[in-house]
Amino acid sequence: MRGNARRAAPDRETVVKVRPVRRADLPAVIALDATVTGLHKADYWQRIYRRYGQAGEGLRHFLVATCDGEVAGFVIGEVRDWEFGSPPCGWLFAIDVDPRWREHGLGAKLLAALRECFEHVGVDMLRTMLHVDNTLILSFFRSQGMTAGKLLPLELPIGPGA
Repeated sequence: MRGNARRAAPDRETVVKVRPVRRADLPAVIALDATVTGLHKADYWQRIYRRYGQAGEGLRHFLVATCDGEVAGFVIGEVRDWEFGSPPCGWLFAIDVDPRWREHGLGAKLLAALRECFEHVGVDMLRTMLHVDNTLILSFFRSQGMTAGKLLPLELPIGPGA
């Protein structure tokens, strides 16, 4: 978004596009993330852009959804090879849509575009992880046909107080 002006949710006439991120999109991505998380992480997003926004070989993807040219959401993922005996698969590790523009199909369009990127390089499985308490994103993923997978996440607390 430019400045503090916020637009209304898209209507049927709004032009929605999904495309690779551009450096000029970063302020909007950073603002969207801060709106959702409450944290302003500009340095983090600069690193993510360098790793995923400028990636080659079709294995890393940082896509944005735009509504009439304004960034309204993003998705980030990569192909990972043979982790813990698993064949190459696509991992989605970030997806978000401006809260005012949710329930207008942007998340589904972003996920579909990432799936196409993975399919293009021969990957036939998409995975992600989320916190069990994040019911909003869990509901979204389930609505897109995702189910529990065969991998089991394990944790080990580290640091002071662990």
